[in-house]
Formats: sequence, C-alpha cells, structure tokens
Amino acid sequence: MASLIARRAALVACAAVCAGALASACLPGSPMAGASEKPAHDGDGAHDGAATGATRSTGIEAGSERAMLDADAAARTALVDAGDASSAFGDPMANHHDKRDELLALFTIKDFTEAEKKRILPDVFLRNAFGPEGPGKMNQGNKLIARHTISKEQCLAGLANMVIQTPEQREKCGAENMVPVWIKGKEAWFCIDVFEFPNKPCELPFVWTPPTYAKKVCELQGKRLCAQTEWNIACRGDPNGGDDQRYAYGNKVDIEICHTNLRHRTACNAHDAKKAFDTCTTDTEPSGSFPKCRSRFGVFDQHGNVAEVMMRRDGDQVVTQLKGSAWFYNELVREPGEPVPSTTTNKEGAYPDHCNFDPRWHVEKLEEAWHVNYHLGFRCCKSIP
Repeated sequence: MASLIARRAALVACAAVCAGALASACLPGSPMAGASEKPAHDGDGAHDGAATGATRSTGIEAGSERAMLDADAAARTALVDAGDASSAFGDPMANHHDKRDELLALFTIKDFTEAEKKRILPDVFLRNAFGPEGPGKMNQGNKLIARHTISKEQCLAGLANMVIQTPEQREKCGAENMVPVWIKGKEAWFCIDVFEFPNKPCELPFVWTPPTYAKKVCELQGKRLCAQTEWNIACRGDPNGGDDQRYAYGNKVDIEICHTNLRHRTACNAHDAKKAFDTCTTDTEPSGSFPKCRSRFGVFDQHGNVAEVMMRRDGDQVVTQLKGSAWFYNELVREPGEPVPSTTTNKEGAYPDHCNFDPRWHVEKLEEAWHVNYHLGFRCCKSIP
C-alpha cells in the first residue's frame, strides 16, 4: 500500500508539472460540454455518436506538449528506478483489453429462449456494439494513448479484506456484485451494481458508451439503466438510517479519496468522435482501486474514474441524465456555495460533484440518445420484485 501511495503522489506531482501548459487550454463550461452531432452508421451497423470532452482543441504548442510528454515519461521512469511495486503486482496496461472477445468476456447476459434470440439477436448486437477499434464501439478507451497506473493485482490486494456482497444481498438482488438500496423507513425496492460496468472488481470501466446501448446492455443482463433518484440514494444514503451525506464518502469534498486527482496530460480535440478517440486519453483505473471511494451502501466510484449515464423522467418522456465526475475532476472541483478554489484550473466550468448534483448535460430522449465520449460510462440497476 505504501508503494501505491507513492505512485499516486508521483502522478500528482507529474500533473502539477503539466499544469502550466494546460492552464492556457480552452476549456468549456462543463466536462460534458459540446453539442451532439447526428450519428453515422459504420460498416457493422453500429453508430458513431457525437463525442465531447473536458477540453476541445486546446492549441497547446508543439514544444509545450513535447515538454509535457517528456516530464510524464521522466516521472514514470523515476517510479520504476525507485523500485515501484508495479512489476511485482503486474502491468497496469495489461488490464486494458484490446480485443472484442476479451471485452465481451468481462460480462454475461441472461439466458434467452431460441424464440427470444431470433427476435432480440443479442449476439449480433454485442458483436456490433463492442470493440476496441474506435469511438463507434463500447470499449475501455484508446489503449495507444491511455495511461493506467494501478494493476488488477494491486487493486485486488486493496479489496482483499472487504466484503463486496453478502450472501443475503446476492439472494435479494439475484445477481453478482449488486446491493439492495432503500431509504429510511421503507423496504429496499431496487439493487444497484457495486462497480461501474462491466461491474467486475478491478476491471477497467467501459467508455464510448451511447446511452441507448447502455440501456440495451443492462436489459440483456436482466437489469435496467439506473434512474437518477436511485443513483443519488445509493450515493448519499445510510443503510442504518443515519443522515444523508453530501458525498458518498462524507460531507466535505476530498479529491484524494476517489480517482479524481488527475488532470489532462495532453491536448484533447473533441471536435468529432474520431479526433476525440485519437487525442483524448482515457486515464481510468480499475473499479475499486480506491477502497475509500465507497458509499455506505457499498457502491464504489460514484465520484471519479468515469462519469455515468442514467435516466430521468422529464414530463412524459424518459431522457438521459449524465452526472458524476471523471479522473480529471482536479480541474473542475468546487464545493457548493463556496468560492472556486485557486487550484481549480477550469473556473468557469467548475461544478460541485455531490450525490444530488443535478446537471443538464446532453439531455436526449433515451431511445434516441447517441452521445458518447472518452470518460462516460454507466452502471445498471434492478428492481426487486
């Protein structure tokens, strides 16, 4: 664990070195900023959704970007030279899967009858929806430019003494890695995935996920996309009937507790999906890598790592609700009702990432929602009969 802390400290130091170059970047008003574009069909029939990011084309000069990359490489070399434990605990990049079969092996779907298979065509959908090759597929980001610093083995070691799901919770939810959730004085009426999709401990979360695909994947698993109110309760609530908390981990923002203390390492051009995939790094860590980033119901990473798409009723329609923060929340952090900290680089876009934060980022009718980006994932919920 000491080595893990040292690694994170070194990465924060590296981010500080890069901050000067990024300070001049053109940052939009929110981490989801940017208008959606009409999706285009690719050869497999999948959709390329409109990509957005925390930065648009930043205009960082070549020399500055080169200096950033050199500083990053030097920091990583220093970690290895100092005897960092990553070699003993596995390669963090090995957890980033770059083959379709490897991605599909990270989750299962429910059993269907032959008649249902002919009608739903789950295999066709999965083959078209998942793949490492670009933004038209659900994947773990562009491995060529991503940086992960915590290996699966390190993550599992950190969770070794934690109970992820009790037998009673497994029976109640009827699925692995889900927990029942309720509010004081009422019975549990739904369960929520403990980890971001694929809901496996110490696997990297998926990104480039259109909400309509997220909805479909949840349904293929016998679940559904979470509603915002459900996600909020799982984040703020106390199963023992105590007071709600502002954040999953407490009442005061702390960007060290979750994977929220990084900044963008390079210029991110989110003008379109292809450019975003080629330039916007997905610097996630395995789900559960930050054990203290856990709600009292037992849900991990509701702050940081990746933002999450869910659903919300708006009049007579069900629309998308994008919320949460990603690993670069360091750039956007602020407390509700307080001045924006001097360390927050994107002061115009700063927002309070508390459990009840209710933004209106990329609101789309759920059945027609194709917004995707390099830091947007999801998790599923399930009604209790």
